[in-house]
Amino acid sequence: MIKVPSKVQTRLVAGIKKFQPILADAKQRSVNESDTVIIVIEMLSEIFGYDKFTELTSEKEIRGMYCDLATVIEKKVQSLIEAKAVNLSLKDSHVIQAVSYATNKGIDWVLLTNGVTWQVYKVLFTKPIDHELILDIDFLALDHHEQADLEKLFLLTKESWPKSALSDYCEQKEALSKYSIAAAILSDSVLGSIRHELKQISPDVKIDIEQIRSVLQQEVLNDDVIKGEKSDEARKLIQKLANKERKNRADKELAEQNTTIIQKTAPSPMPMPAESPVIPPQPTI
Repeated sequence: MIKVPSKVQTRLVAGIKKFQPILADAKQRSVNESDTVIIVIEMLSEIFGYDKFTELTSEKEIRGMYCDLATVIEKKVQSLIEAKAVNLSLKDSHVIQAVSYATNKGIDWVLLTNGVTWQVYKVLFTKPIDHELILDIDFLALDHHEQADLEKLFLLTKESWPKSALSDYCEQKEALSKYSIAAAILSDSVLGSIRHELKQISPDVKIDIEQIRSVLQQEVLNDDVIKGEKSDEARKLIQKLANKERKNRADKELAEQNTTIIQKTAPSPMPMPAESPVIPPQPTI
């Protein structure tokens, strides 16, 4: 769950109420790209909290056109924004050039918007360079009474950057993807747990992990989630995390063993000599 500061939440609610009719009217009038950019800049300022004079800039190096924007926080570009006309259907190809520029500048995020639709892409610094759609918001479909809608909108705000909210959301989405879940199910530790449960049902039947894996791959899970590049990446991540956990556990056990050995081999402290009783002087008779 994303925690939205109350002050920001108030601003988001007011922004939804104000800009939904503005965008609906712009769509009806089919305003051009230049006029759409004006609306986008106002939304970035009034809803998402950016100072339009110091924290929004025109990135002319992309195409030499003013409609390409960037958000800047503490003199560092946080995201590139590719703006299109309000009635233009957004396509993945629209961000290719912005992604290329972001790669050269080491920028992780690219936003594509026509004012109504806001899409957030994560730049993947792989070979070859790639990008992945992380967030897709239909502004006209937002309900300011719905906390989930406000939480998604918060990810685009200036206040979300110090909290790394967008990165956390991206990691959560990756962890809950069908590929990650399938890879987790097919991991040895989970298969071992499944085997244990199955043995409770049929204690006399011989069941090994590979039999369970085969049934899951052939009859339970779809090929879409267990084959291909994304499923391979998910398996590698699950295996990497499992290896890290095993190493941490082994390191902890070794440290505990060393502590025990030190305690056993440490010399016993010398006993303190018993103090002689103090005999008070006898009175002279």
